[in-house]
Amino acid sequence: MQRIAEFQKVSFEQFEKDWLKNFPETENVKEIYDNIKMPKRATSGSAGYDFYSPADITVEKGKSTLIPTGIRSKIEEGWVLSIYPRSGLGFKHRVQLDNTVGIIDADYYGADNEGHIMVKLSCDAHDEGHTVSLAQGDGFAQGIFTQFGITVDDTASEKRTGGFGSTTK
Repeated sequence: MQRIAEFQKVSFEQFEKDWLKNFPETENVKEIYDNIKMPKRATSGSAGYDFYSPADITVEKGKSTLIPTGIRSKIEEGWVLSIYPRSGLGFKHRVQLDNTVGIIDADYYGADNEGHIMVKLSCDAHDEGHTVSLAQGDGFAQGIFTQFGITVDDTASEKRTGGFGSTTK
């Protein structure tokens, strides 16, 4: 196997800013940050790196919840990290990523938000009032590194500054 990436925590300042934007009532942000679990593979044959919930989070039916993971990934050029929901959450609760698949490009690492990986989940369960409870440390998403190529006439030279949707502005 090629070793092409490294997971790291974003700074506490970046995590706190992103976390409080989404969960403003939180009082123990530093404790949450200190207990963030780094993504890892469950077995030597696993393709996906499990991402873990940084805190207890509830995803309600019909609503979206943005989860700042506290994680960034330094990725070699020519590779991408794709983020998918854990299959068990999809089967049991119809949990999905709002953008279907999250794409983390290698140059996202140097973005203005330190390359902070955030995952937006929604629950589309059939029964009324359905909620999905993620306990701190529960796996809720998985990331898979994939190599990619570019066209022979590619001339892209712009530099990334932001996150979601920033490369098409």
